Amino acid sequence: MPDHCLEHLDAFLLGASVDPAVFELRPDYRALLLAVDGIRPGASDAQSEALLAEAEAAARAATADRPVEELAHIAAWREAYRAFGAKPQRTRNSVEALTRRASSGLPRVNRLTDIYNAISVLHQLPLGGEDLDRYDGPPRLVRATGEEPFDTTANGESLVEHPVAGEVVWCDASGVTCRRWNWRQTPRTQLGDDTTTALFILDALDPMTDDQLTAAADDLLSHLGRLGPDVRAARRLLAR
Repeated sequence: MPDHCLEHLDAFLLGASVDPAVFELRPDYRALLLAVDGIRPGASDAQSEALLAEAEAAARAATADRPVEELAHIAAWREAYRAFGAKPQRTRNSVEALTRRASSGLPRVNRLTDIYNAISVLHQLPLGGEDLDRYDGPPRLVRATGEEPFDTTANGESLVEHPVAGEVVWCDASGVTCRRWNWRQTPRTQLGDDTTTALFILDALDPMTDDQLTAAADDLLSHLGRLGPDVRAARRLLAR
């Protein structure tokens, strides 16, 4: 994998954008992007296991007196999904899907994926993690035309789908990287067991504050920092 200098990470993030049509839909939307290099891949370990267990306990505590869909930030994302025509009871935002899984156990994948899944649940925000070296140009969040290709799989077979016109999607120059804002990522850019350079997208809506969003990013970076002696990161906030 290529070794990226901090200037390269900054330049990659500088090209990222959110289309004004997305902000028209949700003026309160903010995306905090982190480009992280120097990661040494590895299997799930004792530290990632402890972080996942902490996240599972936090999810159980948060839902002890209310259903998952009534947690404040999850409820905001359900509203955002309805605004572009998605049915949140059928296509759940990523943090809702993980929080619902926490009661029976979050997945154990590898230490990089385990860390970002745990941080998503602990801070209650959608958090996407992708292999930056598999990107074709910088990430863009847009309202889809319906023509964009989305490479995915079904029943073990590769296929190309297309988003619904008006759907909020993350794209690069080769097509959709994540459908319905933060619902389903393409296998084309997903993190792998060999990922050394990653892109993380932290999504926020009101009532999440900028301070809470920053705290989630700081927590993520503190855990990623143990994945190699030369881990370095660039960040950029995209807001209206």
